[in-house]
Amino acid sequence: MTVTLEASDGVGTIRLDRPPMNALDVATQDRLRELAEEATRRDDVRAVVLYGGEKVFAAGADIKEMRAMDHTAMVVRSKALQDAFTAVARIPKPVVAAVTGYALGGGCELALCADFRIAADNAKLGQPEILLGLIPGAGGTQRFARLVGPSRAKDLIFTGRHVKAEEALAIGLVDRVVPAAEVYEQARAWAAALAKGPALALRAAKESIDAGLETDIDTGLTIERNWFAGLFATEDRERGMRSFVEEGPGKAVFL
Repeated sequence: MTVTLEASDGVGTIRLDRPPMNALDVATQDRLRELAEEATRRDDVRAVVLYGGEKVFAAGADIKEMRAMDHTAMVVRSKALQDAFTAVARIPKPVVAAVTGYALGGGCELALCADFRIAADNAKLGQPEILLGLIPGAGGTQRFARLVGPSRAKDLIFTGRHVKAEEALAIGLVDRVVPAAEVYEQARAWAAALAKGPALALRAAKESIDAGLETDIDTGLTIERNWFAGLFATEDRERGMRSFVEEGPGKAVFL
């Protein structure tokens, strides 16, 4: 399998495994969608880590495979490509990308689908599609601009240049830079801490933020209000408030 899902202690790791560079061919894209949907369904997965291994996250699409496609083939395939990445972005649980080595093209777009990105100090990220006479096609023009702002997104997409971890951190493309040997460990620790939290409230927070960013402020506030009120019907809300009153803040244990 080019992509696997393993779960332990509430954390599911979606692991890319297509040596040497984890090129995202059609089969890998389709498998990624399948496992994102599986992670969404599984009750034993409460948070997710995206990981490509110790040496590389993903160095982009399989160019040899893509070169063989004509316009008609890509009209059909491009929707499936975006659907695979959207399935990752819409996992209704906390998702962290553990970025080692290169995260380029589709690899960078995959990292953009996470809620949080932890990068190795030797990581390099970018959208080099322009150098092939193309643009990002798996959400890069949209998620990149929403994350770092249009000007910075245009700089990287127009030039196709790579950024090192330090610059990626400075512009908000990644959220933390750590030694390469610690990337997966720290990503898993982040996910494990959230896996112990109230699952429905975390889903509500993620969906409120993500959906709110796609609309006007009044609609966003309505989305927030509906989720906020709805959580008053949950056991986690009762558990959290009871613990606060009886034991003090931050001591609730959620099932």
